[in-house]
Amino acid sequence: MASNPEGEPGAGQPGAVDPRARDADVVLAIRAADLEKAFELIMQRYESKVYRLCLALLRERTLAQDAAQESLVRLWRALPRYDGRAALSTWIYAITRNWCLTCLSSRRRNVSLHDAPVQAEVDAMAAPDEQDALEQGHALRRMVEELPEMTRRIVTLFYFEEQSVALVAEALGLPQGTIKTHLFRARATLLARLQS
Repeated sequence: MASNPEGEPGAGQPGAVDPRARDADVVLAIRAADLEKAFELIMQRYESKVYRLCLALLRERTLAQDAAQESLVRLWRALPRYDGRAALSTWIYAITRNWCLTCLSSRRRNVSLHDAPVQAEVDAMAAPDEQDALEQGHALRRMVEELPEMTRRIVTLFYFEEQSVALVAEALGLPQGTIKTHLFRARATLLARLQS
C-alpha cells in the first residue's frame, strides 16, 4: 500500500484531516482580501504538491517545473474568484490539472515516461549487482507506459509518486471508487504481462 508523503490520513479514515478545516486560515485571508497572505500560505502548503502533480502528469522534469510555475501564477490570478464551493486543495489541483492537460494537448501525442538524460545517468551510476533490479524497474515502467492514459496517470501517482487513493482522486477529479477500479485492473494487467 502506498504511503501518503504528506503524513495526512486518507479521507474517511479515523483521524482524517478535513481539507476545509486545514485551509480555513487561507480562506479567511482570501475573504479579508489579504491575497498576499493567502498566497504565501498556499505556497508553503501546496508548492511541492503542485510540482509533483505536474511531474506525474507531464513526466518530464523541465516541463513539470514550467507547468508548476505557470499553475501557481494562474492560482494567484484566480485567488479573488475563489468562492469556497470546493475545498481549496481541490480547486488548486483542478487548476493545476487543467493547465497540465493543456500542456499535454499542445505536445506531440506520445510522451516518454522516461527522462532520457536522467535515466542514462542513473544507468551509468548503477552498480553491477543493482543492474538486474534496474532492468526490472525499466521493464515495469515500459509496461505502465502501455496502459491506457488515465490508468497510467493513476498508477504513476499512486505507485511512483506514493500518493494515497484520496489524493489521487482529488488530483484527477475522480471518485475514489474509480481510482480503486483503475488500480485493480492495472495490477491484473501488469501481473498477466509479467507472467507471460
